Amino acid sequence: MEAALSKMKELAQKLNQASKAYYQEDREIMSNLEYDALYDQLAELEKETGTVLAGSPTISVGYESVDALPKETHERPMLSLDKTKDREVLREFIGPRKTLLSWKLDGLTIVLTYENGRLLKAVTRGNGTVGEVITNNARVFKNIPLQIPYQGRLVLRGEAIITYSDFQRINESIEDVDARYKNPRNLCSGSVRQLNNQVTASRNVRFYAFSLVSAPEVDFDNSHENQFQWLKGQGFDVVEYRVVTASTLDQAMDYFSTAITKNDFPSDGLVALYDDIAYGESLGRTAKFPRNAFAFKWADEIRETHLLKIQWSPSRTGLINPVAVFEPVELEGTTVSRASVHNVSIVKQLKLGIGDTIRVYKANMIIPQIAENLTCSDNLVIPDTCPACGGEAHVCKENDVEALYCMNPDCAAKKIRGFTLFASRDAMNIDGLSQSTLEKFIAMGFIHEFADIFQLDRHKDAIIEMEGFGEKSYENLILSLDKARNTTLSRVIYSLGIPGIGLANAKVICRHFKDDLSSVRQASMEEISAIDGIGPVLAGNIYSYFHDKENNQKLDRLMGVLILHAEAASQTQIFVGVTFVITGSVTHFANRNEMKALIESLGGKVTGSVTGKTTYLINNDTMSNSSKNKKAKELGIPIISEEEFLKLVHPEEA
Repeated sequence: MEAALSKMKELAQKLNQASKAYYQEDREIMSNLEYDALYDQLAELEKETGTVLAGSPTISVGYESVDALPKETHERPMLSLDKTKDREVLREFIGPRKTLLSWKLDGLTIVLTYENGRLLKAVTRGNGTVGEVITNNARVFKNIPLQIPYQGRLVLRGEAIITYSDFQRINESIEDVDARYKNPRNLCSGSVRQLNNQVTASRNVRFYAFSLVSAPEVDFDNSHENQFQWLKGQGFDVVEYRVVTASTLDQAMDYFSTAITKNDFPSDGLVALYDDIAYGESLGRTAKFPRNAFAFKWADEIRETHLLKIQWSPSRTGLINPVAVFEPVELEGTTVSRASVHNVSIVKQLKLGIGDTIRVYKANMIIPQIAENLTCSDNLVIPDTCPACGGEAHVCKENDVEALYCMNPDCAAKKIRGFTLFASRDAMNIDGLSQSTLEKFIAMGFIHEFADIFQLDRHKDAIIEMEGFGEKSYENLILSLDKARNTTLSRVIYSLGIPGIGLANAKVICRHFKDDLSSVRQASMEEISAIDGIGPVLAGNIYSYFHDKENNQKLDRLMGVLILHAEAASQTQIFVGVTFVITGSVTHFANRNEMKALIESLGGKVTGSVTGKTTYLINNDTMSNSSKNKKAKELGIPIISEEEFLKLVHPEEA
């Protein structure tokens, strides 16, 4: 008994840590498969011992919500659902009774309240009893009606989600790969709980109703399906469902199991709800579960395969992530050959070795994971060098988690932002070479310095075999590189990433030295400082860069793979008579002065305050309530972002 209680405490602690990380901190520390296995083990021990310890996840519901938003107590507690992965258990629950079988969406549960036909408030599920008030954010959800025909008090529940396509779009817009979201649920959770609903609005959050809590003046004829249909009539999107009984369950299950592989929205299972409202309520509830509904989680499709190698993938933080590469297997309709192992601790827990027989699956039918290692040879050697730079790599331990890090401060992987700038539109303009692609190439050891980018054809076979690539993608990349190698000296100088030197300053420098790189390299501090618009600080940066032996050696190698052309004739003075005011931070220029220099070179004028003579106010935060924005709105002056300004400069690229 003592051993069982000790094990129960251990399991409860692990599960609660995982739940807190998932629900409150939007991160994952264990897979769904592992969580479910530990949960079932704890439930079985509680059944055997007849004891349920305080704080057990089998009786508690979620965690306290964060303090950043106001809290509110729900009118009715929100319980979890009992669940199974066995279709026959689900069939037994349904029996002969009419049941609604619907998607179990994987997002954030929200409670909406309407009064007099208008949205009164929106509250997150929180811990099931107390949630966070997110009314302002709900008002900008993609599909929530702000006014409905029903004038009484309506309370309903639903799931806020972000589609896979929007998830991909938003992640691709985040240049910092380490800052990207792990999955749509994490992105949705962060989006719903923003303090600024402008951010929420940009995320395309959608709401799908799955339960009507109360609408006292409406007779639904004792039917949940009638409630769903009524909600549709009020303008709500309702979760897709099928009407089933035990005898018709298989046809519906076949439909859902096929559809989930094609859906654009995240779902981690199904929900079965008795249609008969009175009957369902008569069944009551347990401490944690209502008895009128049951959840079905997809039984993970698991395949055996053999581990071929561990690929160690470095990132800009120095963290070197292990990725398992195994013999390809078919999982959930796609061919899978790779899975992240996350860190050294998990490598050791799985006792991985090359050639081991492993079992793999897709978490939530999406993300490849290793379920278990059947061989456990435990012969994998943790590398002591970084695959990107060859520098020292050490295993470091933090919060009981071991991870491998590159110790070299000059590691190419750590300088990913420099490579990203090099490939960007205003620099070398290499189409298709995104930050994520650069990271992959650096991790594979293909790129150590700028010149290597134009010699990627040396790695043709390996690139074609990489996940997400192929013959066509490779050919497109090579065409893009061939186009980009024909460039101008100003683009090259900007692409080097010299502190403070943006494209406009690079053009000024090249004009001064008549596009002669040798003259730029040999120029003295005094000569550079004398250039109009280049002060002593920028001159020092330029001088230091070109008087560094290693920089010059790398530049020589870069120039050996480029073809320089003379700068095109000066652009037409398109901004003659146009007056700009610039406020806030800029991202495409080194600073506001560089943007000012470009405007003036095109005939425009830049002033410090907004007046009736101002043509445009440039502010990347176009919706801010700054004094300049307010003044521009009062005067009817357009407020444009930096991107919109660049479209004025380069209308042919818009």
